[in-house]
Amino acid sequence: MDAAGHRPRTVVSGGPLELAVMWLGFPLVGAGVGWLLAASTGWLARLPWVPFADLVEWLDRLPEPQATGGTIAVGVLAGLVVAGLGTAERLIVTVDAAQVRLRRADQDRAVARVDTRVAFLADKHLVLLDGDGTELVRESTDLPAAALAEAFRAHGWGWADDDPHRSAYRLWVPDLPGLPAGADALLRARARAIERDRRDDARELRRELALIGVVLRDEGKRQYWRLTARAVTPGPEQPTSAERESDGR
Repeated sequence: MDAAGHRPRTVVSGGPLELAVMWLGFPLVGAGVGWLLAASTGWLARLPWVPFADLVEWLDRLPEPQATGGTIAVGVLAGLVVAGLGTAERLIVTVDAAQVRLRRADQDRAVARVDTRVAFLADKHLVLLDGDGTELVRESTDLPAAALAEAFRAHGWGWADDDPHRSAYRLWVPDLPGLPAGADALLRARARAIERDRRDDARELRRELALIGVVLRDEGKRQYWRLTARAVTPGPEQPTSAERESDGR
């Protein structure tokens, strides 16, 4: 603790070992794949079903040692590209008594403890909820649950070992009653985005649903939903979005 009695902030990340694995391991694996490809081009060129047959035959015609050196160099370059992408996607979580900071290469955001009721790790996502059950944060991560739990609890944050609302989720099917107006159309659009692997669209539609009080959990391509305390659902005199569409209103 410092002179004021505060614990020093806690940083949870993959650490230097993770960086070493990515920046040394991936290029080495790429070099190995490149060498193996160069060593087996003659055999691969004789297979009638091999993919990229023209490329394999071209490699087989190259003189040595240029062919082996070239494929190894390409493999190393590919490994470096993968390492760069992995580094950019690393989540670094910094926790203190006042806030949690979440950093990736393309973003840096902070969430105040006073706004957060509970944090937990579910389905390889770090999630923070407010008092109404709305998601303040949902970040994909491979960070260990034990390290995250220790960091949050050490600074007095609420931490749960699993989603405290897991039993409240329901499987979404089209025209399901009980959803806020407009939610069914957004869920239909998001189902199409998931089917087409359009991840940015799916994330944006998740945010739109959160604005009307719908929280989602995905299992494969299936969407499960629950409502927050501030969600406004149709009353007895208010038709659902699906009912309005069928009535032409």
